[in-house]
Amino acid sequence: MNNVLAITTNAAKQIKEILSKAPQGIDSIIVGIDKSGCSGYSYKIDFAKSSDLKNFETIHKDGVKVYIEPKATLFLLGSTMDYRTDKLSSRFVFDNPNEKGTCGCGESFNI
Repeated sequence: MNNVLAITTNAAKQIKEILSKAPQGIDSIIVGIDKSGCSGYSYKIDFAKSSDLKNFETIHKDGVKVYIEPKATLFLLGSTMDYRTDKLSSRFVFDNPNEKGTCGCGESFNI
């Protein structure tokens, strides 16, 4: 399934930067969904070792590997992961067409 999650060039660049400082053996990241926040779900990103992951959707972008947790696939279909910087923050942002609403602070969403 190729259209689970698109990764922007900015996001790939930041992932590459993060992985360059990651613990030894870490060669990728994993994206998932947790039940949390006031709206129900939140995105989670963590380090991953590709040799430990089997049957995960994989996205390759500009030399980085991003794995999708199997239980998160349906939540992320058609989404775009970006990295944005403004005057007050810099962070990964998910533009998800499946979201029906978000909490006031933007940390959680519902579908």
